[in-house]
Amino acid sequence: MKVRHIVLGLLSISVIAPIFLYTDRVGSFVNPSSSRRDFLDDVSAFTVSGDTRHLNVLHQETSAALKEPIGVVYSDNSTVTREHKSARVLSATDEERQQQQLSNPIRQVIDRAPPGLTTALDSHPNASDISEHSDNKHDRLTEPADAQVRHLKDQLIRAKLYLSLPAIKNNPHVTRELRLRVKEVTRALGDATKDSDLPKNAVDKLKAMDQSLEKGKQIQDDCAAVVKKLRAMLHSSEEQLRVHKKQTMFLTQLTAKTLPKGLHCLPLRLTTEYYTLNSSQQNFPNQQKLEDPRLYHYALFSDNILAAAVVVNSTISHAKHPSDHVFHIVTDRLNYAAMRMWFLSNPPGKATIQVQNIEEFTWLNSSYSPVLKQLGSPSMIDYYFRAHRASSDSNLKFRNPKYLSILNHLRFYLPEIFPKLNKVLFLDDDIVVQKDLTGLWSLDLKGNVNGAVETCGESFHRFDRYLNFSNPLISKNFDPHACGWAYGMNIFDLAEWRRQSITEVYHRWQRLNRDRQLWKLGTLPPGLITFWKRTYSLDKSWHVLGLGYNPNVNQREINRAAVIHYNGNLKPWLEIGIPKYKIYWAKYVDYETVYLRECNINP
Repeated sequence: MKVRHIVLGLLSISVIAPIFLYTDRVGSFVNPSSSRRDFLDDVSAFTVSGDTRHLNVLHQETSAALKEPIGVVYSDNSTVTREHKSARVLSATDEERQQQQLSNPIRQVIDRAPPGLTTALDSHPNASDISEHSDNKHDRLTEPADAQVRHLKDQLIRAKLYLSLPAIKNNPHVTRELRLRVKEVTRALGDATKDSDLPKNAVDKLKAMDQSLEKGKQIQDDCAAVVKKLRAMLHSSEEQLRVHKKQTMFLTQLTAKTLPKGLHCLPLRLTTEYYTLNSSQQNFPNQQKLEDPRLYHYALFSDNILAAAVVVNSTISHAKHPSDHVFHIVTDRLNYAAMRMWFLSNPPGKATIQVQNIEEFTWLNSSYSPVLKQLGSPSMIDYYFRAHRASSDSNLKFRNPKYLSILNHLRFYLPEIFPKLNKVLFLDDDIVVQKDLTGLWSLDLKGNVNGAVETCGESFHRFDRYLNFSNPLISKNFDPHACGWAYGMNIFDLAEWRRQSITEVYHRWQRLNRDRQLWKLGTLPPGLITFWKRTYSLDKSWHVLGLGYNPNVNQREINRAAVIHYNGNLKPWLEIGIPKYKIYWAKYVDYETVYLRECNINP
């Protein structure tokens, strides 16, 4: 019995005493009055044979450098566990880190390097001084769909880096092996953009390359050479990127200006057919409706037959009363016969069509219109066609030939074109109508002339992005932060236009801008000026823009929009158009029409 009591006593001491000591020490952490630094000093020192010395295996650090243990929760189906990645995390102080970054040339390069070059740095023998990497794949909650593709690309960069270094060049065996691996990885990578595109042996190639790179890593230990080469690679990559951006901009602009073969064939085919008709067959029905102000009138100025057809077809498809809608189409002399033939052979239901030739507007001449005089000036021709200007990519978007067409500026002469109408809805030829638009005619514009959707959700759609506010004429009259608005679908009150003499306002500013010092070419900048404080803001759902340049337009906004606009270079009738947006446009084109088949125009 005594033995039993003695054993129990010793057991209680061995169990309870450590707990008491531990809780007492924990209490010193919790209690603000206890010194945490004293405890850390006690732990960092130990006594052997009466000699007190500090632990020198690890770099000494202050108590401020201690962090709480990192708890990570892992979930495996229904099993959830919690573990500590480390009992404590050692980290350098902020001052030490800054000093390390300043004294480490590789760190300076990696901060500037693109993502593809960083792996080459991390793989260097001394890369552990730069950054910390975890080899535990379970630390990643989600694996990117292109993880292996990116790894292979990084391997190629590392291999090319090693092959350019003297230590590797002096080792024929490693050089030969690395070159072989580069060929294998390049072949396996191909044009893959995600891991599912890679061949089955890609993983084997990746592992083989890793082994070869490891050999190169052991041979090369000259950090200065690595840094020098990486800086050269970085500079070369930046220069190539600049050149490619410039080439892309030029080719995109060129493609946007170039008429596809099918769209060139179509007007020729239609024109030939038009002149085979007798005079009575060349007339449109319901011409008595053209000046009836009680009807819904649309103004469409275009030399693109197929684009104009889509605008008319999409509008009529959603109109509640198609017979009350009148479309006034103005085109140039070259496309006049073809445009008429298209709508004669493809009438838009009960709607009324009028096709006019801009050459018939005898009142529109250089003595009346300042912009017409400017478009024919030698300086303007020099701006567009002199070869030495082509090197200026900043002016490339403004040197589009569409700005030389008076069709683009007819929107400022609506009261002269429609003298008996009170309201007109102006439509661009790169839009698609998705809802009935008759509600726009009943809107109260509150004394304004122009009803439009504002586009100031982004900073680059404000006035200072279109007008030259370094010129006192602009800075004194306009607010640089004022919201811009969109052309493409605008309801114009022509009665108010005439009352406020808006055309004269436009002419005055065009004369002031004869040397293009107030704004560059185009119709939006003079529109912003002409309708300054005369524009009524429409709800954004009336007009959604960006389908001609932005692949990330909100899908909900597209679905809700009454009109979607393909503003930008990526028009839906061009091959460079954004595929997922082409369907909205293509469904209003009847590709079975004989003229489209003959010209090989397909979806």
